[in-house]
Amino acid sequence: MKFIDEATIKVYAGDGGNGVATFRREKYEPMGGPNGGDGGRGGSIFVIADRNINTLVDYRYTRTFKAERGENGSGSDCYGKGGDDMILRVPVGTTISDKATGQMMVDLSVDGQKVMMAKGGNGGLGNIHFKTSTNRSPRQCTKGDPGEAFELYLELKVLADVGLLGMPNAGKSTFIRSVSAAKPKVADYPFTTLHPNLGVVRVDANRSFVIADVPGLIEGAAEGAGLGHQFLRHLQRTSLLLHLVDLAPFDDAVDPVQEAKAIVNELKKYDQELYDKPRWLVLNKIDMLEDSAEKVADFVKAYGWDGPVFPISAISGVGCQPLTYAIMDHIEQTRAQRELEAAQPQPAIE
Repeated sequence: MKFIDEATIKVYAGDGGNGVATFRREKYEPMGGPNGGDGGRGGSIFVIADRNINTLVDYRYTRTFKAERGENGSGSDCYGKGGDDMILRVPVGTTISDKATGQMMVDLSVDGQKVMMAKGGNGGLGNIHFKTSTNRSPRQCTKGDPGEAFELYLELKVLADVGLLGMPNAGKSTFIRSVSAAKPKVADYPFTTLHPNLGVVRVDANRSFVIADVPGLIEGAAEGAGLGHQFLRHLQRTSLLLHLVDLAPFDDAVDPVQEAKAIVNELKKYDQELYDKPRWLVLNKIDMLEDSAEKVADFVKAYGWDGPVFPISAISGVGCQPLTYAIMDHIEQTRAQRELEAAQPQPAIE
C-alpha cells in the first residue's frame, strides 16, 4: 500500500431542509390553522482518530465529502428528517488545518478522538411558528441554513518516541531491523527507504518504545533536495533523535565528519525546534574498522561533539542492546519529568 502522509480535501456539511407553509384541510374544518412542519437539520462532518489506520491514502483519490441534506418539512405538523452525519477516519497523529488560512484546527493525537469539522445547517421553520392572535393564517416559512464548507489540509505526523536521522545508506533501516520487528527495505545503495517506517523496540516485558526511520537527508534538503525533507515532520513528535553516521563509507572520498555537519545544518534550517531536541550520536559500521576505538575517538574530536556517543554495528548487533536500554531510560525519565511538570499548580492569572 502506498504511504500517503498529506492530503487536501473539501468537506461540505448538509444544508438544512426548508420549512413549509400548509394549512389543515379536513372535512369539517375547511379553514383549519397552519400545520407546516420544520425542515430537518443537515448532516455534520466529523473526523475521528483511528489507530488501525496508518496512512492518508484514502484521501488522496477521494477528495470531496458531502454530508446528507435535511429533508423538507411537510403538512400535518410533520418535521423533516435530519441528514445523516458523515464520519471520516484518519490515522492517530493527523493534524488538520484550514487550507485557506493555514491555521491549524485540530491535532488528533489520541485514539478515538472525535472532532466536528463542518456543522450541518439548521432546518427552516414551518408556518406553525408564525401563528399569532392577529395572524391566524401565516404564510411565512423559512429556508434551511446552508451547511459549513471547508477546504482542509491533512498532515500525518507519526507518533514515535525516537527518530533516526542520517544520510542515505547510513544504516538506519538496518538498525531498526536489528532492534525491532520492523522489516524495512535494506540494500547496498542509497535511498532504499522511500517512506517512514515504525518499529516497536521491547527491552523488557513491560518496557518498550517506538522508533521512526525516515528517508535519509542530503545537503540541500531544507530547500527540497532529496526525499528526507518531505518526512522531517514525522520527527517533530519524538523526544529523542539518533544521528546515525556511517564510519566506513564505500567511497573513500566521503568525509563522515562533513556529512554529519551537513545533516545537522539541514535540520537547523528546516526547524529550529527540531534542531533543539535531545540528540545522540550513533556511529555505525564499526565492525568494518580494524581500529574502531581510535576511529571513533578521532571522529568525535573532529566533529566537536560533547554529547552521548554510541559506537554500534547495526548488521551484527554489536552495541545495539546497550543503546536501546539507554534510550528506554531516557524516555522514562522524560515522561516522569513531564508528569511532574503537569502536576505542578499553575500560577494564578491576575
